[in-house]
Amino acid sequence: MEKRRKKIIAGLAVFMVFMWLCTLISKSIYASQLPIVSTTRADSKYIEHIVEADGIVEAGAKLPVTVLSGLRVEALLVHMGDKVEEGDVLFTVDLDDLSQIIAEQELSVAKTQLQIDTIVHNKELAQNQKALEEARAREDYDALARYQDTLVGRAAEDVVQAEKALEELPDVSRGGSEEEERLKRELQAAAYAEADAKWNRENTMKDAGRKVEDVLQEDNADATLSVYRTELAAMQEKIADYREVLDNEGKITAPMAGTVTDVYVQAGGRVPDTASFLLADDEVPCQFSVTLSKEDKSYVNLGDDVKLELNGRKKIDAKVDYLQENENMPGTYTAIVKLPEETGVPGLSGKLTCSKTGEKYPVCVSLAALHSENGRYFLYVVNEREGILGTEYYMEEITVSVVDQNDKFAALEGAVSDESLILESSTKEVKKGDVVRLADGT
Repeated sequence: MEKRRKKIIAGLAVFMVFMWLCTLISKSIYASQLPIVSTTRADSKYIEHIVEADGIVEAGAKLPVTVLSGLRVEALLVHMGDKVEEGDVLFTVDLDDLSQIIAEQELSVAKTQLQIDTIVHNKELAQNQKALEEARAREDYDALARYQDTLVGRAAEDVVQAEKALEELPDVSRGGSEEEERLKRELQAAAYAEADAKWNRENTMKDAGRKVEDVLQEDNADATLSVYRTELAAMQEKIADYREVLDNEGKITAPMAGTVTDVYVQAGGRVPDTASFLLADDEVPCQFSVTLSKEDKSYVNLGDDVKLELNGRKKIDAKVDYLQENENMPGTYTAIVKLPEETGVPGLSGKLTCSKTGEKYPVCVSLAALHSENGRYFLYVVNEREGILGTEYYMEEITVSVVDQNDKFAALEGAVSDESLILESSTKEVKKGDVVRLADGT
């Protein structure tokens, strides 16, 4: 009996060891299949923003070189980057083409002069005609005045005669006789006739006077002659300029010393009516120009200290001297940095670096630990719980807000502290609620 009991106890022990080994093996297999995660903790940091932008060296002052438009370029003798002195030949002009232009201009001058002569002649004829009409109108006025005065005088004389006849009537014939009544009627009629003659003279002379005024009325203003004369003067001045080029054997020279930064003419083409060249004034230091995005501009301000690296050379200290939004490209900005004297040449490439140390935030994590989905930011945090095989680690999702960030770190707000174990990397893709295994040393 004792021997059997010992066998049972031994068997039970073997069974328990077997079960322990099975559990251990099961745990090992289960754990080996779990994602291994590396974690980090939030830390307080300054979020530094570094803006780097490629740009180019430009002339500090560009002066335009304008040439007579329409000339055909025969040979271009300078190119971008060339230094020129005052009087150096920039390009030559096709002389045959220039002679033809002058001939065409002279023909236009002759036509315009003919139009001017015609207008002047016609104006003289019109003035003579007007003078003749004025003389005739005045002559008619004077003749009509004399005639009307005669009619009024005759009517007045009839009144006088009628009054005299009535006064000379004998007393014996007065007292309401027919003769007296007749003479009174004649006097009344003569008085009416005189009044009518005066009224008629007044209105007749008024109409005659208006005819004289109409003749004296000034003609409507006409600027045609002035326009033609202005055009003629401009053409004659242009011909003189063309002849000056012809006398100079078609050579177009630099009016000042400088470096050619822009060329707007080419051999075989015609000179535009705008600038043909832009020359950098060598006495004015160069400047460095970069284009910034709206985001970059938020970290670069007027007067900020920056570093410049020109063509891979040693960085130099500088300041932002100009910052303005581009009208033709809204949302982008041009920043200009004035260079020290004898630094850089137009066309040289370079890089601007602006470092801006922001605020210190209490909760910062690396961007590798930050996740986003549909505009929402969140972290995966490792927590503990009791599972079927004992204590296990699982992933919890915590929503956060991003206060600030750069290319490495993000400052956060939310239910996360410096004690939280934040997922940084994993051997497998994980999601909320997944059971994980911590990497060694975590």
